[in-house]
This record gives sequence, C-alpha cells and structure tokens, in this order.
Amino acid sequence: MEATMTAVELTGTIDEHRQLRLDYLLPIPGPMRVRVIVLYSLIEEWDETEWLRAAVSNPAFDFLNDSQEDIYTLADGKPFHDET
Repeated sequence: MEATMTAVELTGTIDEHRQLRLDYLLPIPGPMRVRVIVLYSLIEEWDETEWLRAAVSNPAFDFLNDSQEDIYTLADGKPFHDET
C-alpha cells in the first residue's frame, strides 16, 4: 500500500550554515520524518507579481474556489482610504 503524501507550503530562509529556517511553525505535530523540496529563485527578490502568480497556480489554494469560502460581501466592514 502506497502512503498518501500531503503538502504544506511555507517560506523560510537558508542561513549562513546552509540550514533552513522557516518563517512560521509547521502546522504538523511531531516528531515525524518528512520529505522537503526547496524551491528558490536565481534572482534575489521576488516582486509582488511573481508571488501572486505562484499563489494563483498553487493547488494548495484550490479550496478558495469553493463557494462555502465566500463568507464576506462588499457590504461587510468599513472602506479604508489611505490618505498618505
């Protein structure tokens, strides 16, 4: 029987000792062995467009297409106008 794999996407930094430091805690109880795939860009910083393109094409966000996730309307909250 083949094990089902689940993916979690987080960001982090590789430090000077080549150790991965995550920006947030993993949402997985441990201890547990995991497989890690590191994606990195050859350019130093990603611009906003690249982050948005990556998020839109990532299947981890497919649940947002579910109509049950639409819990807010345009009538909710108060408008924010940045005056700077």
